[in-house]
Amino acid sequence: MTTFNNRLLRAARGEGGREKPVWYMRQAGRSQPEYRALKEKYSLFEITHDPELCAYVTRLPVEQYNNDAAILYKDIMTPLPPLGVDVEIKPGIGPVIDQPFRTLKDVEQLGELQPNDHVAHVLDTIRLLRTQLSVPLISFAGAPFTLASYMVEGGPSKNYENTKAMMYGDQKTWMTLMDRLADMTISYTKAQIAAGSQAIQIFDSWVGALNASDYRVFVKPAMKKIFSALRDEGVPLIMFGVGARHLLLEWDDLDLDVIGLDWRTSVTEARELGITKALQGNLDPAILHAPWDVIEARTKQILDETKDDPAFIFNLGHGVTPSIQPETLKRLTAFVHEYSATN
Repeated sequence: MTTFNNRLLRAARGEGGREKPVWYMRQAGRSQPEYRALKEKYSLFEITHDPELCAYVTRLPVEQYNNDAAILYKDIMTPLPPLGVDVEIKPGIGPVIDQPFRTLKDVEQLGELQPNDHVAHVLDTIRLLRTQLSVPLISFAGAPFTLASYMVEGGPSKNYENTKAMMYGDQKTWMTLMDRLADMTISYTKAQIAAGSQAIQIFDSWVGALNASDYRVFVKPAMKKIFSALRDEGVPLIMFGVGARHLLLEWDDLDLDVIGLDWRTSVTEARELGITKALQGNLDPAILHAPWDVIEARTKQILDETKDDPAFIFNLGHGVTPSIQPETLKRLTAFVHEYSATN
C-alpha cells in the first residue's frame, strides 16, 4: 500500500521538516504534451465536466514531476454560470462576460449556488481523485474582488476603471456584490472540502490593483467572512495574489494558514515585514526559461533562506506558463527535494 505523503499539510501547520514540499500553480495541463493532445479533442468545458478526464489532467503532474500535492484542474469562473453570469472563456483572452454587472439590480438578480446540483462534476472529480492520489488534493476558488473585476469589467482589465468606479461611487452595490460572492465562495469551498479536498487556495489574482486602505474597507470584510466560515473545516487555507506585497500584513491578519508570495517579495523580506503565517513561493516562472545553472542558483537562494523554516512550501511566484518544459519542472522538483533535505 502506498504511503500518504503529508509533507505539504505539515508545512502548512508549521510542522515541516528540512525537505520542503513542492507543487506549482497551474501545474495541471498547460505545458504537458499529454494535455495538449487532449485539448485537440476536448474543450476546457468538456474536460472539467468529465471526472475521469479531469482527474487524469489533475493527476498527471504529480505522476510526472513527483510533486507533493495535486491542484484540481478547473477555472475560477466555474461557479459563476449557475448564479446567472453568462461567461465564456475565450482563447487568448480569458473570461469574457457580454453583459457586465453595473447596477444594484444586476447584483440582486444573482442566483444562489447549490453545489451538489450546480457543480456536481467538480465534486465527483474530487471524490475520484481521493481514491487515486497519495498526496494532498488542493482545490480552490476565486476571491470576490477578482471575480467581481471580471463581472464588472466584462473581461480582463489593465486599470479596473469600471470596478473602481463602482467601488468608490456606488458602495452599496459594491458591498452587496462582495457579500454575495463571499457567500458563494463559502458554499463552494465547503462542498469541495466535504467531497475530499485537503487544502483550499483562494486566488485573488488582481487585488494588487488596490492600495491597502481601500483593500481594508472594500474587500477585507468579505475575506474575513470567508476565512472565518472555513476555519473549522480542518484543512489548510492558502491565500495568493499578484503584486500584493503591500497587502501581506492585511492577509497575515486574516484567519488563514498560508500566504503565497509572488516573485517580487522574498521570504526573508516577508518575515522582516512581520508575516507570521506559513509562506509559499516564489520562484519567478520566467526563470524556468533560463539555463539550468541560473534556475539552480535562484532556487538555492530560496531554499537557503527557508532551510530552518518549518512553515514553508516551495512553489512558483505565479503559474506555470505553456512554454515551460515539463522536463524542467521535473528536474526542479527533484532538486528542491534533494537540496533542502541535505543542506
